[in-house]
Amino acid sequence: MAAVLRRGAAGLLSRLQTCAPTVQTLSSSKSFSQNIPSCLWKLGRLNHVAIAVPDLEKAQSLYKDVLGAQVSETVALPEHGVYTVFVELGNTKLELLHPLGEKSPIASFLQKNKTGGMHHICIEVDDIKAAMTELKEKKIRILSEEPKIGAHGKPVIFLHPKDCHGVLVELEQA
Repeated sequence: MAAVLRRGAAGLLSRLQTCAPTVQTLSSSKSFSQNIPSCLWKLGRLNHVAIAVPDLEKAQSLYKDVLGAQVSETVALPEHGVYTVFVELGNTKLELLHPLGEKSPIASFLQKNKTGGMHHICIEVDDIKAAMTELKEKKIRILSEEPKIGAHGKPVIFLHPKDCHGVLVELEQA
């Protein structure tokens, strides 16, 4: 799974944000700056990798009892149709997802992937509204018209996986 994430992340991040900061080039005789237009928003850190699981208690036990990770309590998010549990990893988190209701997007994911699997990645952004505007201009489909409040109590949007090299990407306001 790590190899898949690394391969997908390189192309995905470059496609999500093609703007770059100021670049300085140094030579032995002089230095100069070349200004490249900057975006109105910036990608931040990887917030979490979400994993759909058919048995939430069993998955919690794996990370807590077998691997020794700090695992949160289960939280129901009816507006997203999921139960969530976060596993703290130090540099990021795993989000364990389990269906809540029959219309849950996780229920349909698990129908296709009986044993579960990686569902999405979540990347923080400093301005979700500016990100939405620019991504729409770049023909990246957003799966909702407006941000919804996510598991961390912050606005989130999801980008269509067909526009992101097969990866469902969640952007979360930092």
